[in-house]
Amino acid sequence: MSDKVSFDIQLVLPGVPDKHDQCVHRLSGLIASHRGIEKAHVQAGNGQQSDSFCVHFDPQRISLNEVRSLVASTGAQLDSRYGHLLLETSPMHARHARTIRGRLSAIRGVIDVGVAEDGVIRVEFDRQFADDKTVLSEVSKAGISFEPLPRLRTAEASVEGVRKAGDAVEHGHGGVFGAKTELVFALLCGMFLLAGWILSLTTERSPGVVLTLYLASYFFGGYYTLIESIQKLRVRQLEIDFLMLVAAIGAAALGNWAEGALLLFLFSISHSLEHHAMGRARRAIEALSDLAPDTAVVRRNGSITEVHVDDLVVGDVVIVKPNERIAADGIVVKGESSVDQAPITGESLPVTKRCVDNLDEAIKNEHKLPSEHRVFAGTINQNGAIEVHVTRLATESTLARVVTMVNEAETQQSQTQRFAEKFERIFVPIVLASVVALLFAWVIVREPFSASFYRAMAVLVAASPCALAISTPSAVLSGVARAARGGVLIKGGGPLEDLGSVAAIAFDKTGTLTEGRPRLTDIIATEHSTETQLLEIAIAVEGLSDHPLAAAIVRDGKEKLGNAHDIPPADQLQSITGRGVSAEIDGKQVYIGKRHLFSEVDGPILPDFIVSTIDRLESEGRTTMIVRLGESYLGVLGVMDTPRESAASTIRQLRQLGIERMIMISGDNQNVADAVAHAVGIDEAWGDLMPEDKVESIKRLRSEVAVAMIGDGVNDAPAMAHATVGVAMGAAGSDVALETADVALMADNLSNLPFAIALSRMTKRIIKQNLWISLGMVAFLVPATIFGLRMGPAVALHEGSTLVVVLNALRLLAFRKEPSSIPATTT
Repeated sequence: MSDKVSFDIQLVLPGVPDKHDQCVHRLSGLIASHRGIEKAHVQAGNGQQSDSFCVHFDPQRISLNEVRSLVASTGAQLDSRYGHLLLETSPMHARHARTIRGRLSAIRGVIDVGVAEDGVIRVEFDRQFADDKTVLSEVSKAGISFEPLPRLRTAEASVEGVRKAGDAVEHGHGGVFGAKTELVFALLCGMFLLAGWILSLTTERSPGVVLTLYLASYFFGGYYTLIESIQKLRVRQLEIDFLMLVAAIGAAALGNWAEGALLLFLFSISHSLEHHAMGRARRAIEALSDLAPDTAVVRRNGSITEVHVDDLVVGDVVIVKPNERIAADGIVVKGESSVDQAPITGESLPVTKRCVDNLDEAIKNEHKLPSEHRVFAGTINQNGAIEVHVTRLATESTLARVVTMVNEAETQQSQTQRFAEKFERIFVPIVLASVVALLFAWVIVREPFSASFYRAMAVLVAASPCALAISTPSAVLSGVARAARGGVLIKGGGPLEDLGSVAAIAFDKTGTLTEGRPRLTDIIATEHSTETQLLEIAIAVEGLSDHPLAAAIVRDGKEKLGNAHDIPPADQLQSITGRGVSAEIDGKQVYIGKRHLFSEVDGPILPDFIVSTIDRLESEGRTTMIVRLGESYLGVLGVMDTPRESAASTIRQLRQLGIERMIMISGDNQNVADAVAHAVGIDEAWGDLMPEDKVESIKRLRSEVAVAMIGDGVNDAPAMAHATVGVAMGAAGSDVALETADVALMADNLSNLPFAIALSRMTKRIIKQNLWISLGMVAFLVPATIFGLRMGPAVALHEGSTLVVVLNALRLLAFRKEPSSIPATTT
């Protein structure tokens, strides 16, 4: 038996910006390891309640006061040890964000740094080695203007941040000249270069005019390159922009103004086109934020008025006409219609929506409401007018949270991204050292210094890893954007790459492979009871529980008895984890649960009739529950949960993708697990698993192969956390599912899982292709320039490879949902 207690995260850890912070995870680990604590986790809030820290404990081993003291003291220790800063600055490019992240990560005591391109910087540091002043001083030295934020911005502000960052990427730097000027400057650079080159060929009487044209070309081509170089030099980083600028200046020093201007032209035009292409990927994300309408028609105090969506409050009733977009998450209270949920869940067919019978009951049990009663902001109403009771503020809607999380996902680096950055940090100094050595080639090969200098500048251009720097981020951005458009939320490059490498998949049974809406199929009373008494006691006790099996017993039991039938009152409900429940009726103890429960509690042993009945029902695939009142066994209830229609076809598609090992894990008995597994086409079924057994099963699997764990994101959170990739189903409208998994399938079905895995594999293929293209081009150009390739062709090939990797990554935006189009291999 266990109790639970919740604490406001901001009170326990006042320094943390939100529930994603590492200190929250540290707190969970420290509390969960204490004697008497069964589980400690984050419970997401909603529009009316803040995020909380929930602790499940055994009151026989630790008291409530001890739990409160433990949480308070542990939180205080963490808050005094670790500092957190959340800063807001202007939107930036991916390379600039990487520069800032590298500078801040180098500060002694800094543990974690996150830099989002839309202008949010998150820093966590150890107070034993650094303090707020030290970190802020380093941020200022990096040339960054910032404003402290007390916590992460609202989802609405993050949506606006997506737009700003999208503008920054699409239009280049903008600077004092306004938007789109990088492309304009690049074109002006080309025009002055062309004019100077033509004039130099047609006349020799105006060298001053030709030089002036080349200088103008240098100015327009090198303006933004110089700006970026200065920014990076201020943080003591030598990157690609600086190398290009040095090469161009070197060409000018040798009198090769035309080649230097050509270098700057190709580099600047490549950058502007690259930013435009990346902007296209970002616009795919920004399109999500444009789904919600700006205004809503609301029924308030008997009158109808139009308000901005930001002014909606929980409890408002929004009127949605046919062919209008729904303005807020909520519950349908009037009317019936079909709703196109594809923008949120990726479902191809409209979903029927109808009003609830009891609004108060629906609000109280919103998380258990069938999808036919719930709607989401940004979805499209079709053929009928409906009225929606608002349950979430605009800033807390599923759409706003998805946009926020997709945007945050870009700061989560994959292993390949980290490799590319590490390679670049090592490679650039090696290039510079090699160039310096080549400057002295004239000493060995007896050539003019000018020839050695030119060769060194050409090698400098050839060896600059421009394509490498953009190859992985462009693919990750495109992959995350395409997944979001298809109803799959992938939280960063790591899960995006890992999902495609899984060799085994573990499925939770209830609610994942099955409908999660079990039916009461068998009511078998003993000779000391009747069906009516058995149902009355079971309904009274299970009516206090929120377990899906309990809901099935109450719903179908009342239908069997008749809704007007009087049910005796029960109280003192206690959950016995993995076994069943207990309660009291008229002073008598009631136990309802599996057969194992009755070997652990005091009382008479199971009668032979009960044992034989359980064996028979379980052999037929039923989940069984024994009911005992006092010392008397009343009978057995059999419940059955039907497999999902999409489960079998999804399993077949996964096998086509080459995933042969699929396991179903369940707390039900082995016979029930085997029956469901056979029905959906899974060969392995592990039954009779307690929650901790599921975790151990996933650990064992992961020690053998990369494994994905698929569940509902609530009860399966511990197991998902130990898998290579955790995948939550039915995440639309579920805060917990969105928070707990690496990948979230927004629709409540499995059909998007093959698409997500296939997209991940395609992303990995494109990343590998981009790495080969970028590194291969460097490997070709470096020796080619050493042996005489001129700077002009080298620049053209170099910048061409950069555009190729970006355009290759953009292919992901057009990725089709048919998984059969992707080979089973991941190479």
